[in-house]
Amino acid sequence: MRGMYLEEFETGAVISHTLRRTVTEMDNMLFSNMTLNPQPLHIDFEFCKTTEFGQPLVNSLFTLGLMIGISVNDTTVGTTIANLGMSEVTFPNPLFHGDTVRVETKILSVRESKSKPDRGIVEMEHQAFNQHDKLVARCVRQAMMRKRPAS
Repeated sequence: MRGMYLEEFETGAVISHTLRRTVTEMDNMLFSNMTLNPQPLHIDFEFCKTTEFGQPLVNSLFTLGLMIGISVNDTTVGTTIANLGMSEVTFPNPLFHGDTVRVETKILSVRESKSKPDRGIVEMEHQAFNQHDKLVARCVRQAMMRKRPAS
């Protein structure tokens, strides 16, 4: 399996990723604990009963990582040189234990590198939705991508 080379990305294209993932309580607890995040909104069920949500929220950084991770097989696996940045990160609706995440990626721009002829930069917008088609995460990502190798 491989991702896409720079020449394969088309501005305006939308990729509906086939991988989906149901988020579990363990995902949220492990991620929050591994990152030393003691936020009660993620790990304290009793505290969460007193919030407007009534239950733990999935850690937003886990959500961001999952969203990008779901996109990798179809876009960048083995063809990316580096992530350059992520901007416009938003979480418009909460993600809960038991929710299933699906992702779409829109290619915003593609350009060749001005200094290195073997690569270029792709800007893409990732959007993650729950099983009710509510947007739970969005970000714009810039990635340095390889060009197709010369034959």
